[in-house]
Amino acid sequence: MEIDTYDFLSYLLYLILFIWISIQAFNLLFSCSETQQNLPPGPRPFPIIGNLLELGDKPHKSLAKLSHIHGPIMSLKLGRITTVVVSTADMAREVLQTHDHLFSNRTIPDSLRACDHYKYGMVWVPVSPSWRNLRKLCNSHLFSVKALDANKNLRHQKVQELLDDVRAVAEAGEAVDIGTAGFKTSLNLLSTTFLSVDWTDSSSDMVRELKESVWTMMEVAGKPNLADYFPVLKIADPQGIRTSMTFHMQKMKGLFHRIINQRLQAREVTTLIQENDTLDTLLNYFMTEKEREDQLLYKNSIEHLLLDIFVAGTDTTSSTLEWSMAELLKKPEVMSKAQAELKQVIGKGNQVKESDLTRLPYLQAIIKEIFRLHPPAPLLLPRRAETDVQICSYVVPKGAQVLVNVWTISRDPNTWENPNEFIPERFLESNIDVKGRHFELTPFGNGRRICPGLPLALRMVHLMLGSLIHSFDWKLEEEGVEPETVDMDDKFGLTLKKTRPLRTLPTPTFSK
Repeated sequence: MEIDTYDFLSYLLYLILFIWISIQAFNLLFSCSETQQNLPPGPRPFPIIGNLLELGDKPHKSLAKLSHIHGPIMSLKLGRITTVVVSTADMAREVLQTHDHLFSNRTIPDSLRACDHYKYGMVWVPVSPSWRNLRKLCNSHLFSVKALDANKNLRHQKVQELLDDVRAVAEAGEAVDIGTAGFKTSLNLLSTTFLSVDWTDSSSDMVRELKESVWTMMEVAGKPNLADYFPVLKIADPQGIRTSMTFHMQKMKGLFHRIINQRLQAREVTTLIQENDTLDTLLNYFMTEKEREDQLLYKNSIEHLLLDIFVAGTDTTSSTLEWSMAELLKKPEVMSKAQAELKQVIGKGNQVKESDLTRLPYLQAIIKEIFRLHPPAPLLLPRRAETDVQICSYVVPKGAQVLVNVWTISRDPNTWENPNEFIPERFLESNIDVKGRHFELTPFGNGRRICPGLPLALRMVHLMLGSLIHSFDWKLEEEGVEPETVDMDDKFGLTLKKTRPLRTLPTPTFSK
């Protein structure tokens, strides 16, 4: 009797599971190390699965509730993975500053093994000469003040195109999907700045597909994955997470690959050193004499770097813009106050410019409050203990995954008055910012692993939000919905998104 391939793989998987469960049972019965005795407190784990059931579909909130019981530093057993979660500013300082050098590398999710991204993506590669070169490239060439100032007119142009699109929608009496509009603007800004490719006139299908790819990648990368908690399952990819990630990564890498090849072909007809856009900068940086010998190496490195920048740059900016508009619609008095500031500083009918932003303290306060309530990455990205590390009287064991719950930290009632309320005024008399200097508000992380794209993200979010609320009045699309009942439910991934897309009706505040 023949056994088909599907049955054979099923039997093989069951055999692997049986062997693994047997090993686990042995470990549970006979192992109890001294280090484990010094772990931070935490909920009692179940056999085999540990505390997995306690994560739920919104781990940032589940872990916040557990921290109220077990304290600001706690440990959980997620399958085979020991995980330590810190939930206060003081504990975050221990991980992100005091012991930063011991927590600088990442726990690699199985999803990021797609296309070997963990070997090349700057966000995931370990601290090494290669990582330092990528970091230097970003800080000195891509996101430096000089580089950003050189491209500010381009950002003004793209934001003006956003306003023109919104005006056309308003004239048609239709609603604007804020998340999609923000994504399209961010995508086109990055494509024009980095690749000299203008996607403004591209079909909406292409923008929709790229948005789907980016948002799917961020969602599946943050989704609890059995392959992460039970390493023996990695070969099977039981939830199809790595498969999904591979599909979308290959789609984006293929797009970058074609553009890079076109640029290299154009360079073959000239001996001049090109420096027209960021891709030229990347090619000049990577194409050392040694790397010219292996063209595939540097092209692959550029593709993965662009993948990180485009995914993070479009997703965080568009979701932050959407949360901002949702909070302002929920609090019309805050919206009116912001519009009054813009009218006084910018003037009716004038375009908001980046040079104006320092003169708009209330707009800045709104953005800080948005990052406090809706941090782009609620648990930051996972870190890994390189050795046993003592924090307070506890030991974080070597190899443990470490999570910083910035969502909980930025809602800590010991730090923030009325922590769950949207109150921008709290920042008007405060020097707290989001640039990594204050551990009570670290939406972009801290230390050597702070998000390198932070300077561009701040410019774009302020410019887009300020321009939209200066040029238009806004109201909810649905009739009869009161501002205080705006749906603010979130969906967990590597970033936090609104579960229900925000659709609003714009009305121009002045004629063009």
